Amino acid sequence: MVRGMRIVLASLSPRRRELLEGLDIPFELRVMEGIDESYPEGLSMTEIPEYISRRKAEAYSLAEDELLITADTIVYLDGVVLGKPADVAEAKRMLADLSGRTHHVVTGVTLRSLRRSHTFSSVTEVTFDTLSPEQIDYYVERYRPLDKAGAYGIQEWIGYTAVTQIRGSYFNVMGLPVQRLSVELRNFLQTL
Repeated sequence: MVRGMRIVLASLSPRRRELLEGLDIPFELRVMEGIDESYPEGLSMTEIPEYISRRKAEAYSLAEDELLITADTIVYLDGVVLGKPADVAEAKRMLADLSGRTHHVVTGVTLRSLRRSHTFSSVTEVTFDTLSPEQIDYYVERYRPLDKAGAYGIQEWIGYTAVTQIRGSYFNVMGLPVQRLSVELRNFLQTL
């Protein structure tokens, strides 16, 4: 319990669980599959994951003493959202598109209790070195990044070998901007 509230993380992501554990805040997991993650056209880079994280939060029923955390992460390259690849071929195409270029990773986070809701986003700029087809093949075949936006995990081999520059939160690229979340949680709990 944090200030009389039970923290609930609504996420299938093992990375988000690991990152929230790093804040030393007790929490429980609650996972609901099948939540629609589509979004209306015309949303900006930050509005997309914010919209999806709000949609996820609204799908859950809460008790009086619960504070829910939901999140959604996208990779944004030249006005195009790179979500989770459908298959190995799409993962390889995504990585080829990211090769030698800079993209943005945006995570939208929603904090929700029965009394109020608050959504924010964090943006990190990531630059990749040029990747050879062999490097792309190696990564996709060995690490199977089909469950990751943009087909990569910065905490894996590709982050060690391909990321030349990062501006913003490293943990945001993993899926949860924990420093910002810590501040937002503290502020949210003070207003309950």
